[in-house]
Amino acid sequence: MSYCLEMSTGDMRSVMRLLTAVERTPEQERMLGIVRERCARTDARLQEQDVDLGVSVGRALDELLEGAPSVDVSPAYTYAFHEVVACHFSETVDLGSWRRLSWFHSVDDELARHDVPSELRPGSYLFSGPPVRLPHAGDIVPQIGVLAAQRAAAVAEAYEAVLDRLDPDHQGTVRRFAEVLQFEAEEWESARELGQTNDTIFFWFR
Repeated sequence: MSYCLEMSTGDMRSVMRLLTAVERTPEQERMLGIVRERCARTDARLQEQDVDLGVSVGRALDELLEGAPSVDVSPAYTYAFHEVVACHFSETVDLGSWRRLSWFHSVDDELARHDVPSELRPGSYLFSGPPVRLPHAGDIVPQIGVLAAQRAAAVAEAYEAVLDRLDPDHQGTVRRFAEVLQFEAEEWESARELGQTNDTIFFWFR
C-alpha cells in the first residue's frame, strides 16, 4: 500500500465562512451544490470499494454545516471537509507517494540533525490536522495538514540551506518540498500584491 500526497492552495476563510454561514449568499449556495456533488461521487467510489465509514460523506457534510456531528470517530467528516476545500482551492499538485508515513518522521530527524527548527520540518504541517475540530478519522488515512502560505518561503529556504549536507536517502523528498514551497512562496507574494488572500497550503494524504 502507498500513501499519495496532494497539495493545493487557497483562502481558508472562504471555506470556514461556508461551513459556518447562518444565511448563505447565492455564491455560497452555488459552491455548496458543487461540494454536495463531489461528496456524492466520493460516497459512490467508497461504496464500489466496499468501504463503510459508518456515516456517508454527504451526511457528514450536512452535520458539519449544522455543527452537530453524530459520531465521535469516522473519516467521513475528513472526506467532507476535503471536498469543501477542493471546491475553493487551486488544482491539486501531486507531491508523490510513500509506502510508509513514518518516512516523514525520519526526514524530520535528519533535518533536526542539521538544526532545522521543528516548526519548519514536514511533520509540523503534513500531520497538523484541519483548522477546524472534526471527529477523529480513526485510521491513518485520510490525513489533513495545513501550512500558512506566508511561511512557505522560510520552509523552502531552510531546506535549501541544508540540502547538500543531508543523507542521500532524504535528499529527494526534501528537494521536492523545497521546490514546491519556493514556488508557492512566490505565488503568495504575487497574489498578495494583487490584493488576493490565498493564505493556506493544504496537504491531503489518501
